[in-house]
Amino acid sequence: MHSFYKLFLAALPLTTLVGAHSSSNHRPITVGRRSTDKTYTIQDFYLGEDFFNDWDFFTGSDPTGGNVIYQNKSAAESKGLAYVNDSDYSTVLAVDSTSTVAAGGDRDAVRITSQNSYNGGLFIMDASKMPVGCSTWPSFWTVGPDWPYGGEIDIVEGINDQAKNQMTLHSGTNHTCTIDTDDSDEYTGSVLSRNCYSTETSDSGCSIMDNSSTSFAYGFNNAGGGVFALLWDNSTGMAMWHFARADIPDDLTDQVPTPSTWGTPSGFWSAKTCDITDNFYDQQMVIDTTICGNWAGGDAYSKSGCSGKCTDMVANATNYVDAKWVINYVAVYQ
Repeated sequence: MHSFYKLFLAALPLTTLVGAHSSSNHRPITVGRRSTDKTYTIQDFYLGEDFFNDWDFFTGSDPTGGNVIYQNKSAAESKGLAYVNDSDYSTVLAVDSTSTVAAGGDRDAVRITSQNSYNGGLFIMDASKMPVGCSTWPSFWTVGPDWPYGGEIDIVEGINDQAKNQMTLHSGTNHTCTIDTDDSDEYTGSVLSRNCYSTETSDSGCSIMDNSSTSFAYGFNNAGGGVFALLWDNSTGMAMWHFARADIPDDLTDQVPTPSTWGTPSGFWSAKTCDITDNFYDQQMVIDTTICGNWAGGDAYSKSGCSGKCTDMVANATNYVDAKWVINYVAVYQ
């Protein structure tokens, strides 16, 4: 994905994390050859009935060419596409799954952007479900101003029936940013593309595919969801982890995360081969789901094993019953 883009500490316990296992099986990691035992503290915590107070609803046309109509807050809430569950305070962001839409038409959907922007930190999303199904393109990402110059960090992204999460950085300056393939022991995922430089006509960025089948789509949902984490440290680089529900570290459950105890991340972009400070700044978080578009549609759709044409699938309302995020919380630590 690309272009456009308070602390609410609930007095309620994070019941969604009860039963998370100990992190004792995770070996320490030396990120960028520099070890740190820093424990992070909460800056912003997004949870419960006030979740939407700190996010803006994007209502422009989809910059990625998707078959969606992004809804404003009142419309999304009235149509049941954005709401907070009374029972567990989880936040739901859904694609319309009831309306009659012609093949090639557009479905109502939701895209939200955090009002706060960031220049580093530890970013956490705990979700019990993510959107699934042919033609869907869900993402959790951050983006800076004047894309691609302020950069983009894709923490969760994939299309159609993709089985594993794809993590990507997009840079837009002449300051180098590539994946350090000489230090491949610093991440467990598989490098898909090494050069992060992106333009409007060439925006694949530098990607790493997670090696876990529980990191995306049906595998993620069937595992009870889990946690995605981005550690953005301008001096060492960008590290990303995924933990299935049963493997969430205790320190994260207790809101005193110490990433040095989490083991080797799924993806790592070293500051030795990427100028983090000049390529990534003033980033806002984005959560969205689009349909078809520049990536999920076209050749990628048929190659993923989905039947027919992507634009025809838009007419099948039942295909989008499970095209929804169920988010337990989003947090930013410093």
